[in-house]
Amino acid sequence: MVLKIINAALILGAVFMGFKQGWAMCSGKPEMLEMFEKWNVSKTGLMLNGGVTLLSALLILHPRTFVWGNFLMAAGILLIICFHLLDRDLKGVMIELPFLLMNLVIIYLRYPFADLFKAN
Repeated sequence: MVLKIINAALILGAVFMGFKQGWAMCSGKPEMLEMFEKWNVSKTGLMLNGGVTLLSALLILHPRTFVWGNFLMAAGILLIICFHLLDRDLKGVMIELPFLLMNLVIIYLRYPFADLFKAN
């Protein structure tokens, strides 16, 4: 039961961060534009990445799309980590790494309330 509560808190944290970062990318926040412009990602590419991040946050909430949502979010984080590595920015990598690991732990712990959605 304790693991379910911890996993639910991790899921809520991942969904919150997904919405926050996805919205920042979609709306073209200056700090997001600045970060992605140094990697030659256009505003359209940034908005597309933000849309995928928002979609992944929504997918995490439902048990049938839970793994896909976590996979998409982890892939987006891994993309940003790779960009940081291309710049040899280890500080940026270290900032993103816990978020990647959080998605992997969430997948490992599975959807905590799947039994609530099973048909009787």
